[in-house]
Amino acid sequence: MIEIHLILLFMIAAAIIAVEVKDLLSSVIAVGAVGIGLCMAFLVLKAPDLAIMQLVVEILSLIILIRATIRKDLPFSKSGRWVFNTLATVSFIAVFLTIAYVALKNLPAFGSGPMRVSKAYLDSAVAATGSKNVVASIIVNYRAYDTLGEVAILFTALIGILAVARRIGKK
Repeated sequence: MIEIHLILLFMIAAAIIAVEVKDLLSSVIAVGAVGIGLCMAFLVLKAPDLAIMQLVVEILSLIILIRATIRKDLPFSKSGRWVFNTLATVSFIAVFLTIAYVALKNLPAFGSGPMRVSKAYLDSAVAATGSKNVVASIIVNYRAYDTLGEVAILFTALIGILAVARRIGKK
């Protein structure tokens, strides 16, 4: 459980940085780090569906907030940083694909150990709920509160995006 404590310390530090830093763009990036920390906390707490929702909402919100804070007239750099940018991008993609390969390779086979619950859902969902669609029966009957939470997260993110991206009309 030390992982969750480290993640919480990271989130607290990022939140303090977001409040104390003078630059608005740096503050937005620090708030994004808090959201990514929350995503990692959901993963550690074995809630991958909430982690995925948090990641999607965080990335979209971060893009919109960065877009709102950056001036449109910033000069475009034509210096020799394209080599560094290309190498950083290629190395990030290589690390990401390596981690994805290792993670997907270590998944258990369907029907074994941790996958027994999903097998039971698939076998009895239609008969137990009376639904013709297995996915709908699982989402609505077995995971209703979780689905309600995900919808609330998306609705909150949508309201936040509309509040940031709205344009004030002429009077």
